[in-house]
Amino acid sequence: MTSFMVFASDVTIKVGGNVWTIGLDLIIYLVVAAVLGLIAEYIVGWRVPFGIIGAIVAALVGMWLLTKVIVIGGIGDYYIQNIPVFRALIGAILFVGLWHLITYGFYRRRYHTRHHTPITE
Repeated sequence: MTSFMVFASDVTIKVGGNVWTIGLDLIIYLVVAAVLGLIAEYIVGWRVPFGIIGAIVAALVGMWLLTKVIVIGGIGDYYIQNIPVFRALIGAILFVGLWHLITYGFYRRRYHTRHHTPITE
């Protein structure tokens, strides 16, 4: 018995009048974002909400910031699927750190306002 593995270049999903195409480049981009997001969370020492999805979103925003909005030149970089890894990692670290600075006060206030009163008989 012979088995063949066939790799398709794209997956097309049709729902109603909408057509979505998911290619290998998008999958690689999301995997790189997940890895960079988790590394950025580890370096900052703070987790963003929604687990792995939050890490992917944080990395995507950080990658966008340091590759499209703020372009830093003169840095030798390692590219995966046209993604500058070091710049994307720095952007993800900055975004997770910024998220921590913005939300830390809210978490701290929320947890310290609850007081548990002991039950006395």
